[in-house]
Amino acid sequence: MATMVNFHAHPDDEAIATSGTMMKAVDEGHRVVLVVATRGEQGEPAPGALQPGETLGERRAAETLDAADIIGAHRVEFLGYEDSGMAGEEANNNPASFWQADFDEAVERLVRILAEESADVLTVYDDHGGYGHPDHIQVHRVGMEAARKAGVEKVFQATMNRTQILRQMAEVESFAEAMEDIDVERAERIKDEGFGTEEAAITHAVDVRLYLARKRAAMLAHASQITVDSFFGSMTDEQFADAFATEWFVAPGELRAGDFATDLLR
Repeated sequence: MATMVNFHAHPDDEAIATSGTMMKAVDEGHRVVLVVATRGEQGEPAPGALQPGETLGERRAAETLDAADIIGAHRVEFLGYEDSGMAGEEANNNPASFWQADFDEAVERLVRILAEESADVLTVYDDHGGYGHPDHIQVHRVGMEAARKAGVEKVFQATMNRTQILRQMAEVESFAEAMEDIDVERAERIKDEGFGTEEAAITHAVDVRLYLARKRAAMLAHASQITVDSFFGSMTDEQFADAFATEWFVAPGELRAGDFATDLLR
């Protein structure tokens, strides 16, 4: 059996982007490790999410462990950096942030985990971090170099199928209207050319339909960020399936001539 390490920027990224793939790997007998660069200190907590004296970073770290239990991950590690915030925010300049981290040091922190685990597969993000978040871009940069140094040959870049999302928005007027009404910022982000990856460049499509209920539960475990009334939390089962039944990846250097590959561990 193989070992798959999944490298993410913040708590809840793993649940949204790759939790179905992680669950599938666990159920097939593989070892799954989650590495998170930061504790998501720059997020906005839902009202009442924090206990007296509790920091958001502490709350989100605990939520990550809860989500990891749902996923079935065998190990969870935090690299120890702070959330850099969205692009252009003052938090980008925080010397303790992941965006400002010493690159070689960050690489070595991840290399140590990859070596300890004798990792066979590493997942990171695409080269623009999906939507340009500094920490997501840094996950790509650090992850790709760490894989090279640790000798991990199978690296997959988690992404979003921009072509499919735009097609859904164009074909289902109510979906587009819901995006505008519920989350204007997210809707505008999707329309930006820097969001996700064109379908033609995507190599792997992992069907996680069997894991959708657990995937939603893993997302809702991050209750300080994703509530039952939030955009993700309030989706109908059909909407959730449309959005999350497939997890998309790019294998660097590969070109897809036909159907998508469907498994990261074969």
